[in-house]
Amino acid sequence: MPAPYASDPGASRGRLHAEDPSAHRSPFQRDRDRIIHSSAFRRLKHKTQVFVEHEGDYFRTRLTHSIEVAQVARTIARTLRLNEDLTEAVALAHDLGHTPFGHTGEDALAEMMAPWGGFDHNAQAVKIVTALEQHYAEHDGLNLTWETLEGIAKHNGPVGNPSFALAEYNAIHDLELATHASAEAQVAALSDDIAYNNHDLMDGLRAGLFLEEEIRELPVIGACFDVVDKRWPGLEPSRRQHEALRRVFGVMVEDVLRESQQILDRSGAASPEDIRALDYQVVRFSRPLWEDLKIIRKFFFDNMYRHWQVRRMRRKAAIVVKDLFNIFLEDTGMLPDEWRRKANFAGEGVGRARVVSDYIAGMTDRFALQEHRKIMDPSERG
Repeated sequence: MPAPYASDPGASRGRLHAEDPSAHRSPFQRDRDRIIHSSAFRRLKHKTQVFVEHEGDYFRTRLTHSIEVAQVARTIARTLRLNEDLTEAVALAHDLGHTPFGHTGEDALAEMMAPWGGFDHNAQAVKIVTALEQHYAEHDGLNLTWETLEGIAKHNGPVGNPSFALAEYNAIHDLELATHASAEAQVAALSDDIAYNNHDLMDGLRAGLFLEEEIRELPVIGACFDVVDKRWPGLEPSRRQHEALRRVFGVMVEDVLRESQQILDRSGAASPEDIRALDYQVVRFSRPLWEDLKIIRKFFFDNMYRHWQVRRMRRKAAIVVKDLFNIFLEDTGMLPDEWRRKANFAGEGVGRARVVSDYIAGMTDRFALQEHRKIMDPSERG
């Protein structure tokens, strides 16, 4: 039985453009399916987390990350008796607005867009699902429910100073940006944290950016290795590592479930609106684990994100994004026909810059590298 504060698809605030209901799917199920079938979701296959897409076959991409986040989110939502379909929809859509090359690409594009209103991947995700996906006869975007859009915009908390992309949409479809999102959206946000903590450990070890001996000194992780060694002494190294790291994953999930249920019980919330009205997040890690995770994240920053190999990749990625932005802004004739028409229609200045930003943000790592090579290397021009 759903919790009283779970989002009820039958009580959804609806869509910006009214539609007939589906005979077989709830509104949130339809949202999830539209997200999965979107062009932006498919492009996540070749957008990276930390490593540039072609650096290896086993590193996470935005697509595999989003699937992992959705899996964690459904488990947590089910246990907390929340709406699984809304949770999954927000989890699958949360990274749609990311640029090529992960956060490095986002930082580079935000720098280039600073004179034109900036760039934010959460706001870009809203722009994608409300405007840039153009497949339906009756409207631009995916026409998602209010609850899914709210979750995409606010899953990390209230938005006090929205970027232009989010502010423009909010002016015609109020997402109540000053409040917290639903419990389902909050689950998606914490599931994102769990997933990237877990796969950064695995990917960093696989890439040789740090050693097992180093992470065994960290809180939580060392204890998980000790449990495995006690139960299976002499276990094959790769299996031993996997068994330990999946226990780290389990510690995070169990902690969120335990802590969040206690917070929800104490909150007295009797409806989704009660959750939004609270001045705090109801889905979160316990304080002790949060302190441990801060130590682990600092280790990642010092030993993974600042590793010389990663720094080289980040430097190259930033150059590619900035070069492409400057080139296309200066000469829209170098854009593909559809995007050139949009840029020319937008006119000089801010409108043109935002069209160029949308074009670059939608690129995959591979395509951005190809475009840069074709433009910058005369031998590649055809």
